[in-house]
Amino acid sequence: MSLFVRLADWQTDRDAIRGIRQKVFVEEQQVPADLEWDELEESAQHFLIYQSNKAIGTGRLTGGGKIGRMAILKDARGNGAGLELLNRICKFARVSGQKNVYLNAQVHAVPFYQKAGFAVTGEEFMEADIPHVRMDLTLNDQEPSENADDWNR
Repeated sequence: MSLFVRLADWQTDRDAIRGIRQKVFVEEQQVPADLEWDELEESAQHFLIYQSNKAIGTGRLTGGGKIGRMAILKDARGNGAGLELLNRICKFARVSGQKNVYLNAQVHAVPFYQKAGFAVTGEEFMEADIPHVRMDLTLNDQEPSENADDWNR
């Protein structure tokens, strides 16, 4: 089973992105739809992860290095897709010049993000009636062979 992460565009990939987030956040986690979709959709850099040519997950990177809206379809969890997606988003952020990234993690997912090197840096708070904490990661220096333009090939 091979996993593939690619850059996604809100305009052209909206149906895939919305479909995944609708299933994971709105239906599974009961996040109100009006909280799921925001004004950052069009300006964010979105990502899609595929398994066997099927989009199984998504995430986004917004201004200031904030990673968000990480979602993997329920039947695709447990195969490393979430970690692969997160690593690729961090790599993109790094080659794009970000020195740090952060996210608001659901408390139950803290061990997952810690495995990727993130550290809890804030107090617990509620978002969409789900407990969250802020987590930060300092990115390693860019490898000389990497370039943000490589993502567009």
